[in-house]
Amino acid sequence: MPGENLTRIEAQERRAVVDTHSYEVTLDLTRGAEVFGSRTVIRFAATEGADTFVDLIAREVREITLNGRPVDLAAFSDSRIALTGLAGENELVVDADCLYTNTGEGLHRFVDPVDDEVYLYSQFEVPDSRRMYAVFEQPDLKATFQFTVTAPEPWAVVSNSPTPEPQRHGDGTATWSFEPTPRISSYITALIAGPYESTFSELTSSSGRVIPLGVYARKSLWQYLDADYVFDKTREGFAYFEEKFAYPYPFAKYDQLFVPEFNAGAMENAGAVTFTESYVFRSKVTDAIKERRVVTILHELAHMWFGDLVTMKWWNDLWLNESFAEWASTIATAEATEWTHAWTTFNAMEKTWAYRQDQLPSTHPVVAEINDLEDVQVNFDGITYAKGGSVLKQLAAWVGIEQFFAGVAAYFAKHEWSNTELPDLLSELEATSGRDLSGWSKKWLETAGVNTLSPLIDESSDGTISRFGIIQTAPADYPTIRPHRLGVGFYELTDGALERVHYLELDVDGDRTDVPELNGHRRPDLVLLNDSDLAYAKIRLDERSLRTAIAHLKDISDPLARSLVWGAAWDQTRDAEASASDYVDLVLRNIGSETESTTVRTTLAQLQLAANSYVTPESRDATRERVAAGLWELAQAAEAGSDSQLQFVTAFASAAATADQWEQVRALRDGETSLEGLEIDTDLSWQLLVSLAAGGRVGVEEIDAALEADNTAKGGEFAAQAKAALPDAAAKAAAWDALVANDDAPNTIVRAAAAGFVHPATVNTLAQFVTAYFDMLLPVWESRSYQIAQYLIVGLYPAPLANVALRDATRAWLAEHTDAPPALRRLVNENLAGVERALSVQERDAE
Repeated sequence: MPGENLTRIEAQERRAVVDTHSYEVTLDLTRGAEVFGSRTVIRFAATEGADTFVDLIAREVREITLNGRPVDLAAFSDSRIALTGLAGENELVVDADCLYTNTGEGLHRFVDPVDDEVYLYSQFEVPDSRRMYAVFEQPDLKATFQFTVTAPEPWAVVSNSPTPEPQRHGDGTATWSFEPTPRISSYITALIAGPYESTFSELTSSSGRVIPLGVYARKSLWQYLDADYVFDKTREGFAYFEEKFAYPYPFAKYDQLFVPEFNAGAMENAGAVTFTESYVFRSKVTDAIKERRVVTILHELAHMWFGDLVTMKWWNDLWLNESFAEWASTIATAEATEWTHAWTTFNAMEKTWAYRQDQLPSTHPVVAEINDLEDVQVNFDGITYAKGGSVLKQLAAWVGIEQFFAGVAAYFAKHEWSNTELPDLLSELEATSGRDLSGWSKKWLETAGVNTLSPLIDESSDGTISRFGIIQTAPADYPTIRPHRLGVGFYELTDGALERVHYLELDVDGDRTDVPELNGHRRPDLVLLNDSDLAYAKIRLDERSLRTAIAHLKDISDPLARSLVWGAAWDQTRDAEASASDYVDLVLRNIGSETESTTVRTTLAQLQLAANSYVTPESRDATRERVAAGLWELAQAAEAGSDSQLQFVTAFASAAATADQWEQVRALRDGETSLEGLEIDTDLSWQLLVSLAAGGRVGVEEIDAALEADNTAKGGEFAAQAKAALPDAAAKAAAWDALVANDDAPNTIVRAAAAGFVHPATVNTLAQFVTAYFDMLLPVWESRSYQIAQYLIVGLYPAPLANVALRDATRAWLAEHTDAPPALRRLVNENLAGVERALSVQERDAE
């Protein structure tokens, strides 16, 4: 929105003159459905006589007082309140009416369609605490925060500090007066309020303190929440992190709240973590999602130290938050919970995301250049999370895991409750490991792009290796050659199993690294670079290994090795080095034997992208039909009630492409056809209905009937997706208008409807919206919140067309709008990159 940006230079200038002490925030949540009262008292030091500003997004400001003197209300403009003539010590009072949102930003208000109960939660990262109270909105102006909240008496009210006993007023309302927090950044303050159900437990910290634990969810979902399991994983995470970080949990309590219409997976508010309700399982879900919930629980817990206790000075070090939490949550999941193959999941999911992001035109160093708030909004991406986490795994291998944890522990001890930059962490790791990390940092954290590693193998007449080398290449636009710590695995086919028979771990650097230790070994059936997945690099298979992998991928016993081979095959396909049709064959032949849920989930998504966008247009219809048929065969052959059975059924429904296949979907949903062990529960019934809608086999009437039977928030999302997926022109136009012409839909409905709108089965209806898409870009960017704008700009892009006309139209818009906001141009450029890659892969497939 105009006037709501903040530049890094402005933040640095403000920090030079301001040092915040405390906030007292008084909120009145009893004033109806649109606004709430917000009164803020800020105490801060400043350079005598300096001018600055405080941030606030509000409907109306009623009072501004600085050091006891009224300030003209005209000082409030463009989300800022101008402050002039500051004293050495200052007290600012701001009384305002702020707005609830339905976008998942600021203080979000949700009405449960099941029982009409009202639920609130805050979401402030990056710049949205200013939607709830007046604040110096930047991470390096830490302060204590004391919240006083008046709300309906029956509500639960949760914030960063332990919930106090409320003062009841006798009129149906009550006031909760929270104790001040420690010194924290504003973006991790929190308020969650409403008639949430809850249950409580506790644990004893390594410090000897008893830490109260709470789990919360909406009343209509409470029956589905397995709170005891959440407590169990939380305890395992506490024990692991307190030991490895050598620092007790830093806050007074730990609540975990599952909240409606949440944009992300979770948010690390200090002591009051919010989670998406997708992690409350009302229907059967895959092991991939169950494991993802555990990783997310531990990701947010890791943030209590890395991000909340010690915080980056500015958002260019956002990776210090997210990459570390990504790495820490994965190692904790693998070592402290029953999900011992978490690193396989990391390879299949996070690294796939990272490699994809790192090959977009918008790729950036892990330590990104963040000039303003719009920059950081689009930088919650695969580089900040997944590449950063991968690089930290590489760093831990490089310096040694014990030395790595020792350096992290020293970092927490030295910088507790303060703000840091990258050198602060690296200096501690250098001290514990004895390694100079300046060169490593420059190549890994301060440059962009992904390297490719290929084996160079010469074989003697007797079948032994006479020379073994590793060739490293880099893309022309990001030519950095990097040091890697990696493993090389030799695999032999024995009695139908492809087993590792030799393993060597070594340091690799330069364009070519000779590995004389492998000379003289018998050449194996499969050579796997980056075995154990220590390094961050794309890998290639030599010809013999590729033949072995294609024929025997399912016979590799180690799930991580299988995941690496799956990834190599996909990378070669995306890079137009292998045929998309061959990739389809590889998946259909081997995926039925894959045991790792996330590997199955990721590979099935890639299979559908290959069928919908990567094969030649001439063979696309036949390939989609073949893929759907193959998935149905896999579903029928899968073990009754298994994870794979559920994944193959939902993938089949999504891929259905012919009248006969949609008839099979209908028969399955209606119970005329059944698979042993498969229950058509609420969510699966909806997924099948979305498929039928995209195939034109049902209409609005059937969708409305399903919604009447499941009049819940989740049912509303599925209904919006199904209606937007209807293939006729009138339905598409209605969906478009509901999203673009109107601005009242909440965030989750926008996201679901956009997904339905571009359903690949309705690709032939999308061409008519190409012009409208580009016409809406600037108006949407200028009028909607960032989150909603992103959902529309990315979600409504007609990517399934994957043709020259769409590529040219996208290029034309970019050429004509060179002065468009950089963050908007980045999103459009990423859309374009997807189409350009698809065209390149299509051309290879045609060969």
